[in-house]
Amino acid sequence: MIQDNTYNLKLVKAFTTIAILEAISYLALLLIAMPLKYFMDIPEAVKYTGWAHGRLFVLYVTMLMACWITYRWRFLRVVTFFVGSLLPIVPFIIEKRLKKEYNL
Repeated sequence: MIQDNTYNLKLVKAFTTIAILEAISYLALLLIAMPLKYFMDIPEAVKYTGWAHGRLFVLYVTMLMACWITYRWRFLRVVTFFVGSLLPIVPFIIEKRLKKEYNL
């Protein structure tokens, strides 16, 4: 845990926000947009939700790399956070863990 109060935490705060938004977009894609496409024949739902999720995922990975460099996170942690982002619930766990670790 980081004890220095002068440590810049803006980046990790932004990363936790992006993690939550990315997870919500993933769940919306899986639980709302895909059923709309396949059961109600509304392909636009996947088109737009998928587009938003894709952009948020790229932003998530970019922020993860920035945090890795800025906070000198271990490689295993970065790999775990990346693999975790591929599962729809794990970013919520990551966000909670980082908030506790950095006292956000």
